[in-house]
Amino acid sequence: MTSDVEGAPYDPELMAAVADLGEALRGLVDASVRTTVPAAELHEVAAVVRAARERLAVSTRPATRLPVLDDPVVFRRVYNPVSGVGSALAPPVLFRSATADGVDGAVIARTSFGLAYEGPPGFLHGGMSGLVMDQALGAAAIRAGLWGMTARLELDYRRPVPLDTPVLLRARVTEHAGRKAVVTGTIAPASAPDTPLVEARGLFVLPREELRAAYFAEITDASGRHAPPSRPTDATAPSGTGA
Repeated sequence: MTSDVEGAPYDPELMAAVADLGEALRGLVDASVRTTVPAAELHEVAAVVRAARERLAVSTRPATRLPVLDDPVVFRRVYNPVSGVGSALAPPVLFRSATADGVDGAVIARTSFGLAYEGPPGFLHGGMSGLVMDQALGAAAIRAGLWGMTARLELDYRRPVPLDTPVLLRARVTEHAGRKAVVTGTIAPASAPDTPLVEARGLFVLPREELRAAYFAEITDASGRHAPPSRPTDATAPSGTGA
């Protein structure tokens, strides 16, 4: 068994298999939007994919049950749509301490977006920018020892984000008081990190105890035991100490 720092142990073989399938699925999604093969070939591949789906659907979990590999305490979320290694949707993005790269701020990540995330031809869909920046801002709040659920997310689209191009994500907490935290961040070309393409500002609020109890009343761990989160479960813990 393997464990993250202070996290629950997990099966490393299962983790490797989930990551392997996630990588394969992301490759399939990317190939599916780039391919120019004829219709007959597409039908044949579709049949193969449906057969694979049937094999996976033999054993499934309800939405209220956490995956066996997840551990919200250390923010291990293997199917997170931005950072999950097992997600077919995720780029995936790995956030880490910004100071580890000598860049001011709380968290930083480098990634690129393929054709599966296209909005305007050749550029990133604006909604994907919102998804990724929500994740980045949440990760920065966690890095600062804060957390909450997104109460407001504002984005300014300065320039379109090009596809198949390395970009830099940065985010940091700028204000916090009581149950509220304000976090700001940017998406910029990796080659020009001080020229933002997208600017984001988010308000994160820790729900009152009675609301948290209501929101997560049906959430269980993989064994079926009630497991309401006491910390956020939709962001990735940045690596590095920042020291």
